[in-house]
Amino acid sequence: MPHLASPDAPDTLSPVLLESLLVAHRRDVLPGLRRFWRYYRNRSLRPGRWEQEEGLPARLRRADDGSPGKAVIENDIAWRVHAMVDFMFGRPVAIRSRSADPGQAERINALLDAVLRASGGVTFLQDLALCGSVYGSADIVVRCDPDPGDAAGGFMLELIEAPRAVPLVNPGDYRLLDAYVVHSERLTHRTQTRSWRPPWGSNASRSTRVVEEHIECWTPSNVEVIRRGKRVEQTTNVLGCVPVVHIQNLPQPFSYAGLSDVEPLIPLQDELNTRLSDRANRVTLASFKMYLAKGLDGFTERPVGPGQMWATDNPDASIESFGGDADTPSEDAHITEVREAMDKTSGVSPIAAGVLRGRVGNLTSENAVRIVLLGLLARTEKKRIAYGAGLERCCELILHAADVHGLLPSRPEERRVRIDWPDPFPESRTQQLEQAERKVRLGVPREQVLTELGYADMQAHDHADASGDGGRPGHSSTNTDAVH
Repeated sequence: MPHLASPDAPDTLSPVLLESLLVAHRRDVLPGLRRFWRYYRNRSLRPGRWEQEEGLPARLRRADDGSPGKAVIENDIAWRVHAMVDFMFGRPVAIRSRSADPGQAERINALLDAVLRASGGVTFLQDLALCGSVYGSADIVVRCDPDPGDAAGGFMLELIEAPRAVPLVNPGDYRLLDAYVVHSERLTHRTQTRSWRPPWGSNASRSTRVVEEHIECWTPSNVEVIRRGKRVEQTTNVLGCVPVVHIQNLPQPFSYAGLSDVEPLIPLQDELNTRLSDRANRVTLASFKMYLAKGLDGFTERPVGPGQMWATDNPDASIESFGGDADTPSEDAHITEVREAMDKTSGVSPIAAGVLRGRVGNLTSENAVRIVLLGLLARTEKKRIAYGAGLERCCELILHAADVHGLLPSRPEERRVRIDWPDPFPESRTQQLEQAERKVRLGVPREQVLTELGYADMQAHDHADASGDGGRPGHSSTNTDAVH
């Protein structure tokens, strides 16, 4: 969702207003965001203890004294989030200018491609989708350091994850951004020596790196940098707007923050981990059979194992077995229902991770897979609307900055772009070439089709060969026959 500048936005943030924003962010926002990340990441805090254990009953958690716990953790959140990211940005997207002037459109495309590559390319887009899926929203800051000698013009897209973002939203309209604060704590190269008392001896000292608070405040007029509570830099914002694009992962009406994919899965994940832990403990205690021997001398002195035999002259001797793991249909059904609830809540079924256990019926393979993944495909299309609008706004900001700094003059109507999304399903090379031929017959520009096929670099060589710059004879026909 692109955020516009408010007409009554302040030139600078007062220290009192800035402190109130940071306090509210730490108190009301950060705890929830960090919980979302813990459940997604499920880091190992120390050997045998995982972050998702916080949602288990006390009887299953590892004690603080290090005694063994009884928890079984199966992270069903992370692979679902990764599947959503793969369907969103598993392959690069194509960003194309809508300018009516072919020459201007070519220059705009070259600049936008260079900026995206300099910012990380498809990896940047995957990180954007991952942070948005976990936290519910993500921000992109367009940074400007004009450099005419750089292909990207000195522009860079920086991803700001939700824990670092502190927005000042207009009181009358949540879509208007009055100011924007980036708050983080950074490790510096400075060290400090601290005394401490280890449990096994006397006082000692050790050196640690200094953590420094870094605050960056953006308003339509100024940019301020604050470190250790002091303003160390202040520059004029020549763009005249806050160069921030806010993207909601899933829309949440009348709210700046979006909806996280992790949040609704947390209670189901806790229930799944609890039931898996209970079942594992029950199997551990009851999986071994026990034997009751009567009338056999020395029975306990010989091990019980396959093929083991005992002989006795006592006609009343007997051996009875009892115990062992019994079938528990209700327990298995409950675990299955919890997994299915996670499938419905997230829209991601196990087939997205390559587990082919869905009942696909007598349909053809492609149609069957699409039906099984209908929820994930619908969610992906919904997300592409929000993420696509955000990327378009980023491109508009880049072209606006390039115009302000004189690197690429453009009019507002020339800054509109089109996002071409690839099909989330993997296609064979034959299918790609067949679709390319159909696009050419429908009138899609040949250069665009070659770019989608991955022949953009070869196409540049073809132009160089045609202009007499060298190259192998006939090189251009090798890669273009498929789309003639």
